[in-house]
Amino acid sequence: MSTIASNSHITPEELLDLPDGVSFELVDGKLLERNMGMRSSRIAATLVGLITAFLANRRLGFLFGPDAGYQCFKDDPTKVRKPDVSFIKLGRLPGDKEPLGHCPIPPDLAVEVLAPGDLAYEIDQKVAEYLKAGVPLVWVVNPDARTIRIHRPRSSTAGNVSQLTDADTLAGEDVLPGFSCLVRDIFA
Repeated sequence: MSTIASNSHITPEELLDLPDGVSFELVDGKLLERNMGMRSSRIAATLVGLITAFLANRRLGFLFGPDAGYQCFKDDPTKVRKPDVSFIKLGRLPGDKEPLGHCPIPPDLAVEVLAPGDLAYEIDQKVAEYLKAGVPLVWVVNPDARTIRIHRPRSSTAGNVSQLTDADTLAGEDVLPGFSCLVRDIFA
């Protein structure tokens, strides 16, 4: 991610009004350009498709793509992060309706698909921010290594970090109970 030079701080509301705002996150009042690529976009779309198919006959919650912004960080109420895929369980949003702008609550699942230009420390920082905000499940998908690193809170009985390879099965755990898919199908 790269910071866009600006003399002024941008507010979350101004981010919503930017014509190309979907390409940016907001940290410390500064626009951060999201790294994107065709492969990472396809993999995120594949995950959305797999989860959408799973959710088709189940009322479990709401699935969102890469333009959904989360303004749920207590240490910086103006921060807006946009995971590539996210999910919020039914019953967590007021009236079970999506907000019109940024979401004020953390998702139950945040997925980051590594794209060209993503730096390890930046992704690690985002994962730490998600966990600190209360996200119970974070998937970091690495297309080059064909792995998925799963992050959970330190208190999780499943352990706080695990890594899956092509031969493994990805499960939705308590967030998407019953969801599973082969890791290799995500990269196919």
